Parts: sequence; C-alpha cells; structure tokens
Amino acid sequence: MFRQGLATVIEAEPDMVLVAQAVNGVEAIAEFRRHRPDVTLMDLRLPGTNGTDTLIAIRGEFPNARIIMLSSSDTDGEIQRALRSGASGYVLKTMPQEELLAVIRAVHNGRRQVPVEVAAVLAEHLGDEALSPRELDVLQLIRDGQKNKQIADRLSISENTVNFHIKNIVGKLGANDRTHAVTIAVRRGLLAL
Repeated sequence: MFRQGLATVIEAEPDMVLVAQAVNGVEAIAEFRRHRPDVTLMDLRLPGTNGTDTLIAIRGEFPNARIIMLSSSDTDGEIQRALRSGASGYVLKTMPQEELLAVIRAVHNGRRQVPVEVAAVLAEHLGDEALSPRELDVLQLIRDGQKNKQIADRLSISENTVNFHIKNIVGKLGANDRTHAVTIAVRRGLLAL
C-alpha cells in the first residue's frame, strides 16, 4: 500500500517518471539492471532480505547508482550502515510528501541528502567508537545465549580474548554489563533480534 501511494505521488510530478517497481530485493536488482533509473527509492525492509543488502548488490554492479533508503526505522546503526554502503539519502516514511520530493530532486542533482530528524539521530552517536566486526560477532553470540567459553570455541579464540572484547563492547556502548550491551545494540539497530 505504501509503495502504491508513493507511486501515485511520483507519477503526479511533471519532472518525474516512475520507470519500475519491485516487491523484493531480487526484483529490485533485476529492474535496476533493466531500467538504470536516475534515482531509486529502496525500502529498508524487503521480503527475503533488507534494502541495504540490495543497495550493496546494486552498487557493486553500478557504483554510481543513486539510492535513497526509505524506512520507518530511525536507529543509528541502520542509518549508518545504509549511508556507509553508499545510500545517497535516508528518509523516514513519515516525512511529508513535499520534503520527500525535495530529497529525490536533490539526490537527482548529485547531492547526498539526510533530513534533519535523521541527522539528529546520527549526531547522538557521532563521537562514539564503532564496534569492530569481531566485537559484533561476540555480541551476536552473547545475544544467542552463549557463555564466554562457548564464544571462544566458536570463534577459535581464547577466553581471555573474549573477555577483552566484552570489556571493549561494554565500554563503547556505555553499558553496565554484557546483557545491557545487547539491549543497547538492539535498540540502536547495531544488532538484530
């Protein structure tokens, strides 16, 4: 329903042409290959995959693709991942129609565009040190209920190294303990449930 409404809005604009629609990531990639649109609007949540993974696949093949992520999620982890992956913009689905159209036009003109409310979410954690890929691996295993010894065995590292990673994770996230770190990471969109 959201996609149909968005299509109606775009088709009503005299300077915009809707060239294709897709239901999922596989269709989005195929339609991008077929039409090579100037600007793509990509939902963050797609059946079977997420929009950022689809964005990565498209930009892997077409590095100059201009893709705006649409989402109802304003978690800094998801926003950062999309922008680091090459999104030209990240807008919330609650954004007024006129503002969304302005973002589309700005991206079409070659600018990256992040609305004020999205930028504010990013600014909250601007100085925060990012978790390393290994720290995210450890955090995912903690989320899954693994004890330190099990994490060490699973990642082929020592238990002391696991403890070191947990200490870093807790510090970087400003958590009280490992469980609190998981809660913070999920809330920020750094870790899925």
